[in-house]
Amino acid sequence: MFARINALGLTVAALLGATAAFAQSGSPFATLAGSWSGSGTIAMSDGHSERIRCRAQYEVTPSGIIMHQNLRCASDSYKFEVKSSLQVDGNQILGTWTETTRQVTGDVTGTISGGNISTSVKGTGFTATLVVQTRGNSQAVSIVPEGTDVQSVRIELKRA
Repeated sequence: MFARINALGLTVAALLGATAAFAQSGSPFATLAGSWSGSGTIAMSDGHSERIRCRAQYEVTPSGIIMHQNLRCASDSYKFEVKSSLQVDGNQILGTWTETTRQVTGDVTGTISGGNISTSVKGTGFTATLVVQTRGNSQAVSIVPEGTDVQSVRIELKRA
């Protein structure tokens, strides 16, 4: 379960700012550099939910199309750290992620259109869909994993 939640966390952090950056400039990740923070809820299939707090650091290359990200998230019962590298080509997003504390890795593929990002996140034994909607300096993230005890994840991040 932790690796699956970690994959969700990474995907969220890696993709959160991409929509705003794409809409505001010709360089998709240009406005992402810096720190973001926020919180959300993980809903489990057994009916209970838990709050999670996250901090993300984004480093964007001078070209603006490649982003390296470090995400740290914690709840009352666990914590994780995820690193990712993403690239935008036109409206396509491609990248990789690693959950460093548990050595879990995978791929991210998707599209960006206006203020919306839609992706598929895959790793060993893990698949999820992720949708990001941007409103100004905040982002609403919805994640729905398949075949896990996590029913859904909802997170709001703001520039720190």
